[in-house]
Amino acid sequence: MGANPADELAERIIVWRARSGDRAAFHELVAMYDARLLYYVRRLVCDIDACQDVLQETWLQVFRSLGKLQAPEAFRTWVYRIAYCRAITYARTRTTETAATEDAATIENIDDWNELVILEDAEFVHRALEQLSPAHREVLTLRFIEDMDVKDIAEVVGCSEGTAKSRLHYAKAALRALLEEDIHA
Repeated sequence: MGANPADELAERIIVWRARSGDRAAFHELVAMYDARLLYYVRRLVCDIDACQDVLQETWLQVFRSLGKLQAPEAFRTWVYRIAYCRAITYARTRTTETAATEDAATIENIDDWNELVILEDAEFVHRALEQLSPAHREVLTLRFIEDMDVKDIAEVVGCSEGTAKSRLHYAKAALRALLEEDIHA
């Protein structure tokens, strides 16, 4: 799902420069992706302090491994895959008790809002996203925020295209149900 071809070419050049040790180019990549990766990681981890740690670990691994990236055009998918792996590693290390406490804190009820206000309120949609399973949150974020196609989503999360397509379908249905539930509550 295409960006401007000139932007894609410029990004490839920056990746090549960074691969060859140009620190300024690496900083350009960080500037281009840091906020977007933070948003993505935030959807997976749901703890802003931990998100910063996961993001820092992601950039450290990118810095160490960039020379191994064979295709600069794959940088976006590659960097999201690293962020995904770091976030999943973090999630696996959390205790069940901590996870239950954090999950309960993220679920909020919205009362007395009309449907138009709810649909236009990005924060409401973000809270609904946080109520979804991590697998559903990640595919929705990659598809609609990062504008990735099913093939790239499958590569980032490490599954088949069919599985990614299925997760996307069920994630949309789950989000729609949450939004309708809160709208009509």
